[in-house]
Amino acid sequence: MLKAELLEIIANGENSGIEFKRDDIRPEQLAKEVVAFANAHGGRILLGVDDDGSIVGVQRNNLQEWVMHVMRDKVHPSILPIYEVVEMDAQRHVVVLTLPSGFSKPHMVRDRGEEKAYIRLGATCQLATREQQMRLFEEGGLLHIEALPVPGTDMRCLDDARLMNYLRDFIKDPELPITQEQWQQRLLGLGFLVESNEHIFCTIAGLALFGKNPRRYLRNSGLRVMVFAGNDKDYQAKLDRLLDGPLVGRWDLSAGKRVIDGGLIDQFIELIKPFISEEAAEIDAHFRRELTWFYPLDAVRELVVNALAHRDWTRSVEVEVGVYNDRLEVISPGALRNSMTLEKMLAGQRSARNNLTVDVLRDYGYVEGRGMGIRTKVVPQMRQLNHCDPIFEATEDYLKAVLPKRAAS
Repeated sequence: MLKAELLEIIANGENSGIEFKRDDIRPEQLAKEVVAFANAHGGRILLGVDDDGSIVGVQRNNLQEWVMHVMRDKVHPSILPIYEVVEMDAQRHVVVLTLPSGFSKPHMVRDRGEEKAYIRLGATCQLATREQQMRLFEEGGLLHIEALPVPGTDMRCLDDARLMNYLRDFIKDPELPITQEQWQQRLLGLGFLVESNEHIFCTIAGLALFGKNPRRYLRNSGLRVMVFAGNDKDYQAKLDRLLDGPLVGRWDLSAGKRVIDGGLIDQFIELIKPFISEEAAEIDAHFRRELTWFYPLDAVRELVVNALAHRDWTRSVEVEVGVYNDRLEVISPGALRNSMTLEKMLAGQRSARNNLTVDVLRDYGYVEGRGMGIRTKVVPQMRQLNHCDPIFEATEDYLKAVLPKRAAS
């Protein structure tokens, strides 16, 4: 790093990716900052810079060796930073530690026989809450949130008819369960039930996919659909509906594929159609009114299915669809997983958060087999119908997809 670049960084002050520290800090203090950056998106620690941005320079002898000891003894799993020395003048130099986002989250500080996880919030390092630790374990692949038990539930909370439809017609189970005990063992094996503290509960995935009334026990399930006349949210919504029900429908496959009892996804499509299309005022030669779509229906469906399938269950809000005068938005709770970026997502790279849910939705055909619906459906269809690309926004709290409205012809 050049001196001019470092001076510019210091002038801009501390932020979510920059931390100033004197080099006389205790080992556990450095470890906290290292862990907080590794549990977020990485960052830089400037050793030899005071909190107010004044450059005091490095005073400690053998600083690099001391830093490596801290990494080895206090940080678990260990992290190897990039270590740079920047000469400021003849008497002062600053050490820049560049830390990557960790691939083995959560990273912990080991101190006095305890392990604690820290996260970066703005320019501060804070102890991770229980919910934040769950997200870190999930990002690191050590915890599958969808497989956790839902308190207060049991096998009776699942829809028997949908389960039989799934086993018999979609996955062609050669030995269908008959007794309650057989059903319980089969559903435990599929991951729709789980045993915890000598009780059998529905898993989050099982309840979301096949539950009779999932929101009764899982308040952040369901789908909120809102329609507004203008370009912003207001209190005079044309529609504000919170849909509840299992994700999958019940289907008759004896002659083609006909829905008997629609699931959450099917309910949404029927509800939203009148708000994303318009009938012509005149009747054509075939005594029909031409229907104009403001958005490609398959693209809307793909975005909503993805939002429901890949949502972060540690977040306490529902998936949300908003229709405005100039656009349609789909918001899925939770950040992109680990090293996934918008660029990778648009290129077709896959990183499923809820593998069990995705597999079941793929069995039904709700999810595209190759998992590349954004690249192969949403983007091409928007370019063809609306002559523009969808817009994606990723934050720490959500992934938002925006479809600009088709211009009037």
